[in-house]
Amino acid sequence: MEPKVAHAVHRIAHQVQEAGGRVWLVGGFVRDALRGEPSKDIDIEVFGIPPENLENILNRCFEVMTVGKAFGVFKLRGLEVDVALPRREHKAGTGHKGFEIDSDPFMTEKSASQRRDFTINAIYWDPLSGKILDPLRGEEDLKQGLLRHCSNQFSEDPLRVLRAMQFIARFNLEVDPSTLELCRSIPMEGLPPERIMEEWRKLILKGIQIKRGLDFLADSRWIRFFPEIDALRGCQQEPEWHPEGDVFTHTGHCLDAFARNRLGIADEDWIVGLAVLCHDMGKPATTEFTDGRIRSRGHPESGEKPTRSFLARLTRQVDLVEAVVVLVREHHRPLELYTQKPSNAAIRRLARRVKRIDRLVRVAQADRMGRPPLPAGTVFPEGEWLLQKAETMKIAQSAPTPIVLGRHLIDLGLSPGPAFKGILDQCFEAQLDGQFHDLESGIAFAQSLIKSS
Repeated sequence: MEPKVAHAVHRIAHQVQEAGGRVWLVGGFVRDALRGEPSKDIDIEVFGIPPENLENILNRCFEVMTVGKAFGVFKLRGLEVDVALPRREHKAGTGHKGFEIDSDPFMTEKSASQRRDFTINAIYWDPLSGKILDPLRGEEDLKQGLLRHCSNQFSEDPLRVLRAMQFIARFNLEVDPSTLELCRSIPMEGLPPERIMEEWRKLILKGIQIKRGLDFLADSRWIRFFPEIDALRGCQQEPEWHPEGDVFTHTGHCLDAFARNRLGIADEDWIVGLAVLCHDMGKPATTEFTDGRIRSRGHPESGEKPTRSFLARLTRQVDLVEAVVVLVREHHRPLELYTQKPSNAAIRRLARRVKRIDRLVRVAQADRMGRPPLPAGTVFPEGEWLLQKAETMKIAQSAPTPIVLGRHLIDLGLSPGPAFKGILDQCFEAQLDGQFHDLESGIAFAQSLIKSS
């Protein structure tokens, strides 16, 4: 815990204690501390203090933002700390937000813990005494690597099934059989795309064994809500190249390989991770058995439609969708180009299409490494070759940009008009073909086009 936050937590705890109440830290911070991992997820639960008294205590020392005053939730400006009263929740509608919530500062810790999702998130820690209170045996579950629901109230919030998916992948957990059965009975009702995306984002950006999260999605039968992924199950592959099994199994191994090589740059890892997840979604529509072999000709291009369909359930961010789709369409190009050893023009045109060759190489590398028992190794010659070529041409992290622009044509005496775009397009195509590399030679090329037109 950061010193500034620790000081604030202790100050709140002392003042609440003086007022006759008690402060507990609970949730992700306690869970991660018991795992020996740092966490910024600071949740304080205050018992024995009415809401108006708690707000007065907090206002003495902090600027308070009452994001949920009606049910006793307070945020402190400038600090990543949530302060809440214990509360009861009653299902009153569909989806993640369909609850009536009543704060009750005088309920017991055990009763309060019943509303939480998993026992590993229902462990209480007193910041003043260091005492642990564990009404649902969450610490033992954590030691045993077990993910277990707190109560039958679990089923009232369908988002918790997706939370289970990403927790399993992040913390290498086994799901309790009774929890798995409960998940199978929960419909995915009323979940907004942004909440669904949040759990997938945690899976992609924080999962250590992402395959296990996908396996849980299948075991819980929630995979039916993501038919583009469900279709990968049972889609066979040529054993010579894919001894690991079907496309679903391969995708899980690819995501684990991706997780071992994340950059730690959230936006980059999110785009590449989604592309790895979606890269073979075109195989179910293209796979056939011919000449004694299993082939999936054209699957990269066929993957665009299911990729768009899957991402539409998560986001309306056009830029994100387009960045992922182009990586899916082109994920086979590094090997193809390495085999053909084409001209630099082909690499420039690839960079023009994908925008970021470094992203494409990461997707192709994960694809190659996701084929156990074939050795994953660290050598990826096609990727290393393509990235080196792109870096030499200074297009590894950006698409080529036109050298000759409209203002240059005006300087050459050409008035803006219908011919403008045609000349600019011809100049850019010539630039991609390597006919010129700087402005001086580009201007000369444009002059020759103008004279001949």
